[in-house]
Amino acid sequence: VLPGTIGTIQATETIKVILDIGDTLTGKLLLYNALDMSFDFVKLRKNPHCKVCSDQPEITELIDYELFCGMPANDHDEGSAGEDWDITVSELDARLKAGENIHLIDVREPHELQISSLNGAQLIPLGQLASRMSELDSAEEIVLFCKVGPRSTRALEVLASAGFRKVKNLKGGINAWAEEIDSSLPIY
Repeated sequence: VLPGTIGTIQATETIKVILDIGDTLTGKLLLYNALDMSFDFVKLRKNPHCKVCSDQPEITELIDYELFCGMPANDHDEGSAGEDWDITVSELDARLKAGENIHLIDVREPHELQISSLNGAQLIPLGQLASRMSELDSAEEIVLFCKVGPRSTRALEVLASAGFRKVKNLKGGINAWAEEIDSSLPIY
């Protein structure tokens, strides 16, 4: 109940700010006591030394966050991973058996390679992917995999945001391969 109440108040404030109507809570702190259903307001005073809200602020605009972080944001639809970016182990197995030229990239860590591996896969740990991207051909079909999927999904997002379009994530990772295709591989 509490998150719903506060969320509704926040949504109302957002509408008031966007439509520039009513008295907003700008400069005020709203206190809500759910036990006795009471609201109180505290008027916030400006900190004269604050770099944002003082009478002579030093910070007056938002920064370019992508530039600040040194990497592209992960909130763009075009590069974000989804169902269309996945390939199942049975699909990959059939395509490899048909002789299709697919570049397999293992984004796990080197010690995991000693546990299990797929024949012909190139090891590029996720942490090194950005610096080793030049080793990859964006025109070539690439399938990324890790243990169960999260790291290869992140790797796919990195490559997709860099312009790679023929890239897939092996759904379920090498553990799914071991369960469904090659039972001689250990599941860890």
